Amino acid sequence: MPAYDKSDLERRMTGAVEALKGDLGGLRTGRASTALLDPVTVEVYGSHMPLNQVATVSVPEPRMLSVQVWDKSNVGPVEKAIRSAGLGLNPINDGTTLRLPIPDLTEERRKDLAKLAGSYSEKAKIAARNVRRDGMDALKTDEKKNVFGEDERKRHEGELQKLTDKTIGEIDAAAGAKEKEILGK
Repeated sequence: MPAYDKSDLERRMTGAVEALKGDLGGLRTGRASTALLDPVTVEVYGSHMPLNQVATVSVPEPRMLSVQVWDKSNVGPVEKAIRSAGLGLNPINDGTTLRLPIPDLTEERRKDLAKLAGSYSEKAKIAARNVRRDGMDALKTDEKKNVFGEDERKRHEGELQKLTDKTIGEIDAAAGAKEKEILGK
């Protein structure tokens, strides 16, 4: 069986782009988004749980998040978790609901977020290059095992390079769009 599997490499490169989009979705741009609270974990019932397993997060207006806590006894821990998540959000407690006004971003905070978006995109590019390297290694292994000849290996390497270039283009486009959104340009 050949070691080179083009569909697996495509799946892994698509995974790198999807992971980047997920990371970028969590960056705050001054507009409310439920993805903003995805990294928040709450200590309830003696364990750490993702916020979405103890409350419903919604966006009632463009600059406001609403967190409806299901069990009234968890409102305090949820509020504490949001405050300590380092998102710069200050919950307003309405009993079982927490309202989170999204403050304006300062210029300095915008630049920090743009840098963070850049570092996320660099991680995704590294992941894509690692997939390409794995594919190239598999092609060389297959050639040594006489699965196919040098010409076919070179053709596959060209396809793999095109796939890598396309993936890195998608990564740059996603990161560029997010940086523009963050910097408000």
